[in-house]
Amino acid sequence: MKILHTSDWHLGRTLYDKKRYDEFEAFLNWLKETIIKENTEVLIIAGDIFDTVLPTNQAQELYYSFLANLSVTSCKQVVVTGGNHDSPSLLDAPKQLLKAMNISVIGSATTNPEDEVITVYDEKTPKAVICAVPYLRDREIRTIDAGETIDDKNTKIMVGIENHYKTVCSIAQEKVDEYSRQGYKNIPIIATGHLFTTNAKTIEGDGVRDLYVGNLVQIAASQFPENIDYLALGHLHVPQLVAGREDMRYSGSPIPMGFGEAKQEKSIIRIEFSGKEKRIEAISVPTFQKLERVKGSLDTITERIKQLKEENQNVWLEIEYDGDATSATVKEEIEKATAGSSVEVLCIKNIRIIKSTLEIGAEDMSLERMTPERVFEKVLEGASVDEESKPMLRHCFNELLKSAEEADSNAN
Repeated sequence: MKILHTSDWHLGRTLYDKKRYDEFEAFLNWLKETIIKENTEVLIIAGDIFDTVLPTNQAQELYYSFLANLSVTSCKQVVVTGGNHDSPSLLDAPKQLLKAMNISVIGSATTNPEDEVITVYDEKTPKAVICAVPYLRDREIRTIDAGETIDDKNTKIMVGIENHYKTVCSIAQEKVDEYSRQGYKNIPIIATGHLFTTNAKTIEGDGVRDLYVGNLVQIAASQFPENIDYLALGHLHVPQLVAGREDMRYSGSPIPMGFGEAKQEKSIIRIEFSGKEKRIEAISVPTFQKLERVKGSLDTITERIKQLKEENQNVWLEIEYDGDATSATVKEEIEKATAGSSVEVLCIKNIRIIKSTLEIGAEDMSLERMTPERVFEKVLEGASVDEESKPMLRHCFNELLKSAEEADSNAN
C-alpha cells in the first residue's frame, strides 16, 4: 500500500499582500500528477489546509477541485484533518458528500472517538487503519478548575492530548485485532496529528502560531502509543523527524510561507507498506515561485538584481538595506534596477531605521513616558531625512495624529 503524507498548504496565504493562487494551483496540479505517477492509494493531509478560518472563494475552489480530480487517479482514500488555522465547521460541512467519494474529513475532535478511526480497504480487504486525529483544541482536551496555575493548565493539556491518542489508538487496535481474527494479518496503524513535538524546529517568519494561549506545549515522542506504525504530523513548516525516528515525521509546508523558508527544500512524504514492513522517503516539491532575500548596501543589492535580470529570473525579493541613504533614494534606485525585468520587490526593510527605532525603548525605558511627537522625532533622527523635508513630514504626522485623536474621541 502506497501513501502520501502532506500538510500545511495554507491555501489563500499572501506574501506582503501578494496573492499566491498560481503557486497553490501549480502545487496541487503537481501533487495530482505525483499521485498518478506513484500509483498512490492513500493521501493524508495533516491540517492547515487553509490559511484562515474564512478562506476566500478562490482558495476553497482550489481545494474542492483538487479533491474532485482525485476520482480519476489510483487514490482509494483521502484523509483530511483540521489544523489550528482551519475552521472545523467549514471543513466538516460537506463531509457526508465527500464521504461518498472516499474522502474522510475530521475538522475537530469528535464526540465519539470511533469516528476518528478509518479503515482503508482494497475492494473489501482491509489494508490499514488510520487514526485521523486533528488539531486538539484546549476546550476539547481539558477541564478548567478554579485557582489552577499555568503549570496545572499545561500539564492538563499534555495529559489530554496523550489520553486522546491512547483512546483512539486503542479503538484502532481493536479493529486490527478483529481483522486478524478474520484472517487479515499485519495491518498497519497510521495516526495523524497537528501539534508541536519536543525540540521541533521552526523558521523565522514562517507564521507558525502558538497552539495554546500563553504556552508552547510540546509533546514527546514517548507520549504517543507504541502501536502507531507511522505518525503523519502537520503544523511545522520545516520537514523533520521526531526524536530522530523515521516513522514520526512532519512533512512540512509544500511551498515557502515566507522569505525565511526561501532556501529550504520542500517535500511530501511517501510511505510504502508491505504488511507491517515499511519504506519511507521524502519526495522533493518543485519551486513554483522563486523567493530570495537580498541583504547589504545599495551597491550589493543592485548588483544582485542585475545578476537576476541577466539570468532572466522570475523572482520575488525581500530587500534588507543596511546603508545610510534615505528610504526614498533606496526605493528609487531599486525601481531603476528592476525596471523591465521579471524581478519583483515585495518589501524593502531599512535595517538602520528599524534598529534606531527599537533603540528608543532602550533609551527611554518605556513608550508610556514618551509623547507621540517624541517618538516621531526619534524616527526622523535615525532616518537621515534632509532638513528641507522635515517640516512637511512633521506637518503630515501632526495631521494624522489629530485625525486619530478625533476618531478616538468620537468612538467614546
